[in-house]
Amino acid sequence: MAQTAGAGWQNVLATLVAERGDALTRYAYVLCGDPDDAADLVQAGLVATFGRLRNGFAIDRAEAYVRTAIASAYIDRGRRASRWRATAHLHVAAEAIEAPDASAERRIDLKKQLAGLSPRERACVVLRYYGDQKVDDIAAELGISPGAVKRYLSDGLAKLATALTEPGREHHGQLR
Repeated sequence: MAQTAGAGWQNVLATLVAERGDALTRYAYVLCGDPDDAADLVQAGLVATFGRLRNGFAIDRAEAYVRTAIASAYIDRGRRASRWRATAHLHVAAEAIEAPDASAERRIDLKKQLAGLSPRERACVVLRYYGDQKVDDIAAELGISPGAVKRYLSDGLAKLATALTEPGREHHGQLR
């Protein structure tokens, strides 16, 4: 990541995708929970970043811009999707596939529960626990107050805790 700010934006983009593309895709996947949507979010983040900022920043700064753009794109998609929730009964549910072991079942449960959070709650939970960011950093990245981040974290974690600790369910070890 020794790319300098003096290099052209094309070199910065190529190096960022080559060196950090997989990490950006994993980040987007944790936000949205779907590999195809994650790839779309990364693409949207790259276009948003390099469509405006063409030079003057290094790889690490470019990655920070792209991560912020990915989170913003995810939240924007969530807002648009929430407008269509009134038609949820028209959507076809995917068939359930039996998990081969309990750890896979817990991962699927966690994925399902993350999908049930509002876009802001999910973004805050992912940035806090997957991105290992502090509340103030999350607030700056999402453009909201630290108090709002704390509230979204509290609400999101409460929903996850309630859903994942239903009576009669056994949990062995940590959720991954």
